[in-house]
Amino acid sequence: MTLTQLKYVIAIADTGSLNEAAKTLYISQPSLSLALKELEAEIGFELFKRSNRGAVLTNEGAEFLGYARQVEQQYQLMESRYVEKRNVKKKFGVSMQHYTFSVNAFVELVKQFGMDEYEFAARETKTYEVIEDVKNFRSELGILYVNDFNRKVMSKLFHDNDLEFHELFECSVYVYMWEGHPLAKQEEITIEQLQEYPCLSFEQGVYNSFYFAEEVLSAYDYKQLIKVNDRATILNLMKGLNGYTLCSGIVCEKLNGSEYIAVKLKSDERMTIGYLKRKGVALSTLAQIYLEEVKKSSPL
Repeated sequence: MTLTQLKYVIAIADTGSLNEAAKTLYISQPSLSLALKELEAEIGFELFKRSNRGAVLTNEGAEFLGYARQVEQQYQLMESRYVEKRNVKKKFGVSMQHYTFSVNAFVELVKQFGMDEYEFAARETKTYEVIEDVKNFRSELGILYVNDFNRKVMSKLFHDNDLEFHELFECSVYVYMWEGHPLAKQEEITIEQLQEYPCLSFEQGVYNSFYFAEEVLSAYDYKQLIKVNDRATILNLMKGLNGYTLCSGIVCEKLNGSEYIAVKLKSDERMTIGYLKRKGVALSTLAQIYLEEVKKSSPL
């Protein structure tokens, strides 16, 4: 296996065609095809399914591509620093479920290091995409939760994708709502009291499983339920419809403002907030500092 072969795989994946990849690489299509076949013979599986319509990654190929991109990026950094004698920005990315404390930790990280030497990426996204981003090296870390309901399914998914889940902290479940909500003044709220108000839940797309839901009690039979795609919409619906969502109770007024509050849900349910990383891959300095910032949000 050579770096050149890895570059060939990346080019084919990016163009979706051996013919187009060959043009971008300035080699003949037969030469590229032969190099790909030799690599597939060496590793023991197909990287692409080829047809008249182009080349599509296999499941094994998608995982291989993640490693190939990481190797190429590291090589480019070394080449730029030691051969071309120029500085290239180091990269750090984190994918997360919709948690303001995760975003706030990212803000603090960027403030500490600035953007002169680093290229940052914060991806607030769906649960399955958090897992895919870390699996494919798009993000170094993924921030999400597990509980008694989804732990078995999620743990198997992590294991199957060669990922590790590490606990950061545990917390109770809270009802997040607008300060003008009729139930906002209560010290504790029951799930029955919430029946007359719309529950707001983050849409999970094609992977819309109870186990991928960002809110606990996802299998509960809600009388009113509204699916949304982003945090800004949820905040607007809280105010406009007296909607609510279930969360960790960690409120960041600096980002969401002081008009929204968290009231404890009367329930024994617990959430374990943690981070995903690639198995066997050491955390970068930026990742370690980011996690320390997240831990500062712990309710303990």
